[in-house]
Amino acid sequence: MSLSKGMKSMAAAAVSAAMLIAVAACGTSDNADTASTSGSDSSSKSSTQGFDTSSIKKDDAIAALLPDSVAGDGTLTVGTDTSYAPAEFLAEDGKTPVGFDVDLSKALAAVFGLKEKTVSSTFDSIIPSVGSKYDIGISSFTVTKERLDAVDFVTYFKAGSTWVTKKGNPDKVDTSNLCGVKVAVQTGTTQEEEINAANDQCKADGKPEIDVQSSKLQTDVTTAVASGKASIFYADSPVAGYAIEQTGDTLAALGDDTGVTPEAVAIKKGDSATAEAVQKAVQKLMDDGTYKKILDTWGVSSGAVDKAEINPAVSE
Repeated sequence: MSLSKGMKSMAAAAVSAAMLIAVAACGTSDNADTASTSGSDSSSKSSTQGFDTSSIKKDDAIAALLPDSVAGDGTLTVGTDTSYAPAEFLAEDGKTPVGFDVDLSKALAAVFGLKEKTVSSTFDSIIPSVGSKYDIGISSFTVTKERLDAVDFVTYFKAGSTWVTKKGNPDKVDTSNLCGVKVAVQTGTTQEEEINAANDQCKADGKPEIDVQSSKLQTDVTTAVASGKASIFYADSPVAGYAIEQTGDTLAALGDDTGVTPEAVAIKKGDSATAEAVQKAVQKLMDDGTYKKILDTWGVSSGAVDKAEINPAVSE
């Protein structure tokens, strides 16, 4: 998740800061194994029912590529941080994972002829557990060189980063000079890395340090700004946009989006068979239009890509 992750069951109407706190209380935990379920009727889906994947058929040739270590139990187990709406979050019941990444997980499982189970986890715990606890990780992971040392990736989306303050920027934050500013960010994200690097520069220049407020859940990051605990947060653009929408007049984007980069499915390092199977399955969903329908359902089609790549080249 380079920038990615946040919010949960706030999809019900405009959400106040108090609601954000309540949603965060639903939380995500590394031992909360929640099997996701498909929506029943795509024509009557709500904002949290998502795209109905029940009509997607198994592709025998692609399914045959999966090793028994993944397909043997008949289930595709996916690790995700369900605090990052609209990519992955919890529905109004506080239990059911929903979001465009969750719908993609269901679609991939259908292509493989497997059941799908989303396991709600903390973001920074997923990559270390891919290949053991999880078959794959789908959680708005931005592709970075450091992450490529730990897992293999198959790209499926692109996103930038967005700065968010209270509407009107009451603390007069200047993103070109964050020294001394209270900045909220999700733990383990590329945004956190960028803020920490900026803080190092502040210290080197003899300026006040950035008050970096790192939280495990994006919901807590959002709440920090909505409640005034922090002056600004930094997150993936789809996540930031969703947070702004769900909090009504409370929050607003500050400045333009920065650094559009690919996001990808995380796969056990060196598991070339699973990587190939996932790449071909994602490409199939792109080519037959299912992928676009999933993104359209969640209003994030601006992040669509037309090619799924294994371990793409990334800049330093």
